Amino acid sequence: MSAEYNESQIQVLEGLEAVRKRPGMYIGSTSEKGLHHLVYEIVDNAVDEALAGFCTEITVTIHPDNSISVLDNGRGIPVGIHHQKGISALEVVFTILHAGGKFGGGGYKVSGGLHGVGASVVNALSTWLYVNVYTDGKIYEQKYERGNVLCPVHEIGTTDKHGTFVHFLPDPEIFEETVFTYDVLKQRLRETAFLTKGLKINLIDLREGKEQERSFHYEGGIKEFVAYINKSRQPLYDNIFYASGEKDGVLVEVAFQHNDGYTENIFTFVNNINTPDGGTHLVGFKSGLTKTINDYGKKIGIIKDSDKKLSGDDVREGMTAVVSIKVGDPQFEGQTKAKLGTSEAKGAVEAVLSEYLTYFLEENPAVGKIIIEKGLMASRARDAARKARELVRRKTGLENTRMPGKLTDCTSRDPYECEIYIVEGNSAGGSAIKARDPKTQAILPLRGKILNVEKARLDRILNSEEIRNMITAFGTGISEDFDIEKLRYHKIVIMTDADVDGAHIRTLLLTFFYRYMPQLIEEGKVYIAQPPLYRVEKNKKHYYVYDDAQLEELYKEIGRDNIKDVQRYKGLGEMDYDQLRDTTMAVEHRILKKVDISDALLADEIFSMLMGDSVEPRREFIEENAQYAEMDF
Repeated sequence: MSAEYNESQIQVLEGLEAVRKRPGMYIGSTSEKGLHHLVYEIVDNAVDEALAGFCTEITVTIHPDNSISVLDNGRGIPVGIHHQKGISALEVVFTILHAGGKFGGGGYKVSGGLHGVGASVVNALSTWLYVNVYTDGKIYEQKYERGNVLCPVHEIGTTDKHGTFVHFLPDPEIFEETVFTYDVLKQRLRETAFLTKGLKINLIDLREGKEQERSFHYEGGIKEFVAYINKSRQPLYDNIFYASGEKDGVLVEVAFQHNDGYTENIFTFVNNINTPDGGTHLVGFKSGLTKTINDYGKKIGIIKDSDKKLSGDDVREGMTAVVSIKVGDPQFEGQTKAKLGTSEAKGAVEAVLSEYLTYFLEENPAVGKIIIEKGLMASRARDAARKARELVRRKTGLENTRMPGKLTDCTSRDPYECEIYIVEGNSAGGSAIKARDPKTQAILPLRGKILNVEKARLDRILNSEEIRNMITAFGTGISEDFDIEKLRYHKIVIMTDADVDGAHIRTLLLTFFYRYMPQLIEEGKVYIAQPPLYRVEKNKKHYYVYDDAQLEELYKEIGRDNIKDVQRYKGLGEMDYDQLRDTTMAVEHRILKKVDISDALLADEIFSMLMGDSVEPRREFIEENAQYAEMDF
């Protein structure tokens, strides 16, 4: 069969048609993440007004119909006729891709948005959108439907306000999910307020049964950001270091504080855009910090000339830091803006940090001594960890190495079809061994609870037999030795009891993976098994349900009469191996939840709060989330 292929098959997508045809290219996905991205695009436009010095307050409202409005008190989008297009500049912004005030025309010195697609993309992907502009004592309005203009820009009244109001309803034809999550927006807006010193951001939810309101306003900016991140930890000193300066056209802000933990948490931003993969600004921060601390340590005699210098890892152990720069034309590596490539940023951050940190250490000698002594302790512990890691490396480096004695391995040697179940307790491990598919499923039972890595250095972690067994079984190494290409199983399944102890073990394991093998989570290799909570028998039929709500639904469906047995499983060990196989391990029946932590800041906050020493933040978290039966990582 031949298919004709000629000029009639070549499609040209005009204007916003391209956005509706391929929305993922513009907002990443059409899932919940893409849905919330719509809000960020409009908010970021308002934040650009704040960065330019013209906006002090933004209000984001979730309306009862799940539409979103964003109001700012900036200058208002220009409404005059655009000299090239012959239509209102407002219409240009909302209907034409790559149009905006961010391309060197003097509208914005710095801006988060680079491509001018934000407002027009939101418009294209909304069932309806309307915008009001308050400027020069007048109110102007324009309405759109799925990106199409319904009416010209027109005046609808007078006002003494100034700014822009955008109200839109995401299109259910585009998005898989159209319900906004208050907490997701709250996290992002709080972060934005920290990064924009003095800007007030309000978040209001008007949906029935969900009514709530929060305001975020931080005159201390990223200094308060560091205090917020460290709230679940024990700081080693009260004075949070802060530096602010400009060099080579780059505005630099840096803040940090050490805590008594052992992991570093550095968050970097460019024009308020999170850069999770770092870049030149992070390189400048690390090099400036290490050199300045070593120079000061030698000057005051704590670091002796005969001693080796502190490494960057030593200096940054237990550090929480925020590095935020503003630059006129940032260059990113790749489309995702995850890594900064602007060369000037390295020297600018390094210079500003070194100058201010030298002053800070001179003025706060007690803090300087604490930082250096912690670094020296970290250096000694790192030497011990290196020896322990080499021991683990020797054990895992040989092809014919002995696997842990407790591991019941699978027969396949193809990592892409192999999976390992990490099982709580030997009795459950015995059931799991009988229930597994021996070709593709390996079983590694744990003896009790593993070490809480949030409270231990790497040398102690590597002396834990349970943790060594996992490292050996996975084959990847750990920390800087980690190599995901050597992973022997492409699914790591945590299978614990559905009780408090099981949840604690699960959190301990996730904390270990997140702190020392984060690539496992980033690459989607970690899963949580979902064993049933009840087994119901009626008329010789068996039903498995996974929570109390499902049990009530089952009763409505089959009735409560003539139910022979309702068994509540207290643990995996109570299940016969065939029940465990049919409900939790057989590929065709099981339910697995993939562990997905896309926001590093939120993940760090949760893990440090749940597993750290500070009780008050943990109590607040439990009180806020007590209504939820489980926490979904």
